[in-house]
Amino acid sequence: MLAMLYVACFYGNYLLICDYEKDAIMNAIKVTLGQELKKAREINGFTLRDVENSIGISNAYLSQMENDKIKNPSANILYKLASLYEIIFEELLEKAGVISDSPKNSKKTLSGSALYSKNLTSEEEAALTEYLRFIRFDKRKNG
Repeated sequence: MLAMLYVACFYGNYLLICDYEKDAIMNAIKVTLGQELKKAREINGFTLRDVENSIGISNAYLSQMENDKIKNPSANILYKLASLYEIIFEELLEKAGVISDSPKNSKKTLSGSALYSKNLTSEEEAALTEYLRFIRFDKRKNG
């Protein structure tokens, strides 16, 4: 029997009920450091140039990090990015392989300020992130 997660989402004037296979959501959560950095940057509305101008990391270097060409960035760079994106520094260190376990007691999520919630589960975060991607893709597609 498949474990399903049902999510209610408002899209314009419509209420959508989406079902997600729990295993698929859990697999989607296992993303790379680069994917997490890109997701956090996009959710916060930053371009690569915005990040470069804000904290002094070249947009080319950041692009390589987001595409997983740079596997072990320095803790200093990760700290600057975590501060700018308002995400948990320790989780970035964990994704980069610098530490093996990070504390999970912070109120912030890897998705940044767009998903603040004290009671947000990892499955809910994954579903909301996927829905946000859908909305943004739809806006770009429909102009």
